[in-house]
Amino acid sequence: MSRIHPTEAKNTDTIELASTSNRPTVWTVWKKSSMSFQGTDGFSIFDSQGKLAFRVDNYSRRHKYLTREILLLDGAGKPLLALRPQILSMHDRWNAYSIEDCPNDKSKVPIFSVRRCAILQNTDSSEVFIGCSKTDKNRLIPSFTIDGCFEKRCCRITESKGKEVAKISRKKNSGGVPVMLSDDVFSLILHPGVDCQIIMALVVIMDRICHKSFTPKMCH
Repeated sequence: MSRIHPTEAKNTDTIELASTSNRPTVWTVWKKSSMSFQGTDGFSIFDSQGKLAFRVDNYSRRHKYLTREILLLDGAGKPLLALRPQILSMHDRWNAYSIEDCPNDKSKVPIFSVRRCAILQNTDSSEVFIGCSKTDKNRLIPSFTIDGCFEKRCCRITESKGKEVAKISRKKNSGGVPVMLSDDVFSLILHPGVDCQIIMALVVIMDRICHKSFTPKMCH
């Protein structure tokens, strides 16, 4: 039977591991709450050493008009980011706020925003704007772009110059063979220097944005 997450290691600093490694690390995302008594909806994210690094216990599949916020927690349960849908948005925009900045204050500026690129087309492509994004001829330049097929667990996150910073793919074993697991378990490849917290938040938001889209897509 395939192991859902790598062998757990003790005394591993997750953020330090991801930021100082000189090569990509493979993390495991399990679309299930680590707090089973609260239900199965949620996320449990394990680092490359098998340590629970992030989790989401209050994930909601309800319509965005009924969703208040989703909290991204660290492995110990400390709230890090509040992810909120922007109700009046045709692009399925979501905003991320720092817990320390009192997210209940609606006057606060989000740390970053995510929006679907196309309004009418059935596509997973999305743009991420962090803080005051640069402009090019009065057009905002996204800090990151998400392309591919999220529902098929095959997409890339690239920075503004086109360099890949993270990739979502089906889980594979040590020999590179895809593991026969449901789409609720998949791999997240993180490149050196990436902000793990932001990438985890993007994964949760993309899952929420793409939840209502079930049209099959080609993915290579």
